Amino acid sequence: MDWELKQELKKQLKEEQGYYIYPVGTRTRFALVYPNSYFVGMSNLGFHIIYDLLNKRSDTACERVFLPERTKIERYVNTRTPIMSMETQSPLYDFDLLGFAVSFEMDYFNILQLLSMGKVKAKAAERGERDPILVAGGPCPTFNPEPLAAIFDAFIIGEGEVIMPALMDAYQAAKREGLPRNELLQKLAEVPGVYVPSLYEHCYDDEGHLTAIEPLSGAPAAVSRQWVHDLDAYPAHTVVVTDNTEFNFYLIETARGCGRHCRFCMAGYCFRKPRNRSLSVINEEVQEALKYRKRIGLMGAAISDYPEIDALCKDILGEGLSMSVASFRADSVTKELVDSLAESGLKTLTMAPEAGSDRMRAVINKGIEEHHLFHSMDLGLSAGIRNFRLYIMVGLPFEEEEDIDAIIDLAERLKDYMEARGSKGTLTLSVNPFIPKPFTPFQWEPMADRKTVEKRLKRLEKTLRRRKHVVVNIESPKEAYIQGVLSRGDRRVGEALMRAHELGGSKAFKRALKELRLDPAFYLYRKRPESELFPWERLDMGFKKSYLYEELKRAEALKPTIPCFEGCHRCGVC
Repeated sequence: MDWELKQELKKQLKEEQGYYIYPVGTRTRFALVYPNSYFVGMSNLGFHIIYDLLNKRSDTACERVFLPERTKIERYVNTRTPIMSMETQSPLYDFDLLGFAVSFEMDYFNILQLLSMGKVKAKAAERGERDPILVAGGPCPTFNPEPLAAIFDAFIIGEGEVIMPALMDAYQAAKREGLPRNELLQKLAEVPGVYVPSLYEHCYDDEGHLTAIEPLSGAPAAVSRQWVHDLDAYPAHTVVVTDNTEFNFYLIETARGCGRHCRFCMAGYCFRKPRNRSLSVINEEVQEALKYRKRIGLMGAAISDYPEIDALCKDILGEGLSMSVASFRADSVTKELVDSLAESGLKTLTMAPEAGSDRMRAVINKGIEEHHLFHSMDLGLSAGIRNFRLYIMVGLPFEEEEDIDAIIDLAERLKDYMEARGSKGTLTLSVNPFIPKPFTPFQWEPMADRKTVEKRLKRLEKTLRRRKHVVVNIESPKEAYIQGVLSRGDRRVGEALMRAHELGGSKAFKRALKELRLDPAFYLYRKRPESELFPWERLDMGFKKSYLYEELKRAEALKPTIPCFEGCHRCGVC
């Protein structure tokens, strides 16, 4: 073991405030793992929430584990030093449970690297009585855990605050009874919101289509997503304070879920219904943040939709603190919010029209119109904000070349408006290839052909770069199409994931698919029939599949769907 690596973790720990340490051997040991760097992981609010929740139990000691920075990975490998926890610098294999927080498909490759470096068997079927139980939660496992089914013993389907306490109770009870591993997993499967993949058999026809998902003896027919009904009962804010994060904010969650019905958005469907924290509870968290004097980072699906956002802005700035927001909608943003962001030193105002034409925004049910964008820009310019950013997607269902022209035209006119108002700031377009996701109306749709998308992206970049102070940032199409396979893949894709790890990681994924005779086009470019059985269909998000298909038809017909409202029972969640 490399002594210096251990000392570096100790030094990093000393720079933190708010962590927990318990004597080894007095509690069940739980390693909470973020499959990316400390810098990224410590900016994840959900990671803080689960860490705090577990450590407040009387029977659990939760420690954090991260993927080392690239420069250090080679040192770990060369010195045969296993991946260690932050709090006690214990090897990963020494923990009773490993809980992975998984937010991004590209981190699947990091999961396998962490397990390899932590000397933990990657395949669940090969782990025995003395090996840790592996659990995964977060957005990716909630929507489609199947590409990771061979790795994890159990998945958290929904929001961890209401699942993890019951899971830990079931684990402790099974351990007291001395149950063997297979019976322990059956006990975990009885917990609402816990999916144990080994208790389900997936069947395929000769053409590779999924024909059945059979629950084995004792497995529930469906696993229902669990969610927090009263957010005030579960405060959500930064727990471990450190300067070494992506944003360096004190994070506070204002709301959860979204009722806007954007048809491309998994969160909008899988985290319904929309729920707000009371202003008094948020202000208590602001008071807690005062001692750290950090900028407040407000978290939520759309901060501007929070009904008391203006009062909250006044309260934060009134305490002498500055603030930032995760996102806001151009159709609900207020002058108070924009002025507060400007006063807090915000340099760039971000808007998310997602598409350039009215037609495409109707397809995705975005609800943003051009006058909303110009109004938001007006508020920003009046407040002294000089730079603006647009989030755009290319390759959306039913997209035509004219819709790319509309993106260019919109960007040009917004830049003209900036200049007419005397701003020499930068307009940045952050452009992503669109990926159809599970549990959205577009789950039946193919991804747009990669060559077509690359051609359109190139045209966007080439045309707009002629304009001074216009920047086009494009996400890697190669990675987007890997994500496309992983996000809607089945258990066979999991086999390719493991093979890619053996061959060197994400760059070998295409080769791994080929070796296993899996055609990427089967997952990427095939339009699914209405009757298609999806790999994630044993998970119940609270609404019927037919509701999503109706929304797909409404998208094709350019019909709007109004946001959630009190007393609504359209989708079934409420």
